[in-house]
Amino acid sequence: MLLSTARLQLREFEEDDWQAVQAYQNDLLYLRYTPWTYRTEGDARDFVQMFINWREERPRYRYQFAVILPESSTLIGNGGIRSTHAQPWEAHIGYEFASTHWGHGYATEVAHALLDFGFNELRLHRIYAQCVVENTASAHVLEKIGMRLEGHLRENGWMQERWWDTLVYGILASEWRAQQANDSLSV
Repeated sequence: MLLSTARLQLREFEEDDWQAVQAYQNDLLYLRYTPWTYRTEGDARDFVQMFINWREERPRYRYQFAVILPESSTLIGNGGIRSTHAQPWEAHIGYEFASTHWGHGYATEVAHALLDFGFNELRLHRIYAQCVVENTASAHVLEKIGMRLEGHLRENGWMQERWWDTLVYGILASEWRAQQANDSLSV
């Protein structure tokens, strides 16, 4: 499976992707909002293998894509959309990038592609995302793609020896369609 944006390709993970993943997941900037403080080769291999295993699930509810710069075939991050058997009409999205590729609009492009895939291909009713309050860049991405702030969960996550607040954003299929119709009218 392959998704494309104006500047990126989102493809299924391959076993050799672990090296690029381990490299960016050990960056101190990346580690600010994660539950871990260091990633071993085994951690990175297991992380990538989990996504490879998801491809075999039937029916398939989880998709995680390696984000690639097509001109250099460089893996710069990943993004995914996941639902469950219990609630197949709803899914959540997430993304992460090497800090060297922050500030270029890639997260917005990937998040937009995930919404498009979720609503148009998976026929979802609702998509949501979460980010820690301190991660204002991620919150900005979610707002930029038309998601609405639905909630502020106080101290609902424990990582890096402290409690964190989480923001919850969401968008409905009807809101996505209206947004897409407005975007096409303004072009």
